[in-house]
Amino acid sequence: MAHDTHDKTPSTLPYATYEVHAPRLPRIPFIAVSVGLIAVVGSWIPLVLFARARVITSPEPRVSFVQDMGTQPRYNAQQSSEVFEDGRAARLPIPGTVARGHLDEDDHYFHGFTRVKGEDGKPVAKFFDTFPERVKVTPALVKRGQERFNIYCSVCHGLDGTGHGQVNEMAIDDKDPKWVPVASLPSDAVRARPVGHIYNTINVGIRNMSGYGAQVPVADRWAIVAYVRSLQYGQNAPEEAVPADKRNSAQAAAK
Repeated sequence: MAHDTHDKTPSTLPYATYEVHAPRLPRIPFIAVSVGLIAVVGSWIPLVLFARARVITSPEPRVSFVQDMGTQPRYNAQQSSEVFEDGRAARLPIPGTVARGHLDEDDHYFHGFTRVKGEDGKPVAKFFDTFPERVKVTPALVKRGQERFNIYCSVCHGLDGTGHGQVNEMAIDDKDPKWVPVASLPSDAVRARPVGHIYNTINVGIRNMSGYGAQVPVADRWAIVAYVRSLQYGQNAPEEAVPADKRNSAQAAAK
């Protein structure tokens, strides 16, 4: 029997000819492995810095990549601005809006007057001649009114309310032609005014007198009204109001 020259057992063939091996990739260079490890570790550094920045304080402001309301440019009081049409940086309240809890429906307490129809049918102001229900005239209220009066009113009206305050006297001494003498609060003309009229004068002013509504709260305005009434009464009180044992000394002091 003839033998096939190609029929050979694996043991007689080279090893690579009868067992297939998957191709092997070349080994990564050591320098590439080193650079990769360094890059991975280096990518953690920003995370560490961010975490550290969250737990430490600094006098410097935080870096803000997005300019939000916390870092917007600020305006000073009464400063102009080209952003708005009226040129003012400070914005006025929107017409018709009322701050929560500030509706001020009680005209007697917040304004001192109410509006009624006049003879011509047009609304006119009617001042209240009594203190509001929420205002209790007590010695403590009059004392508070005296303190506020001495701070805001005495510079023109004087400590006794007769109109001889420092501002008035200086204007008269300087012979200012535009100066209008300050009214005497115990005078008959002012005494005849309702308490609501005096309150409204403190609130919004009258003629050349500016209003103090922005400086004096509502409760303190009524306290000042109470003190003004005490000044008026004290300087125009009838003789019967003075105790009998002090009338002689009071008459002597008046002389």
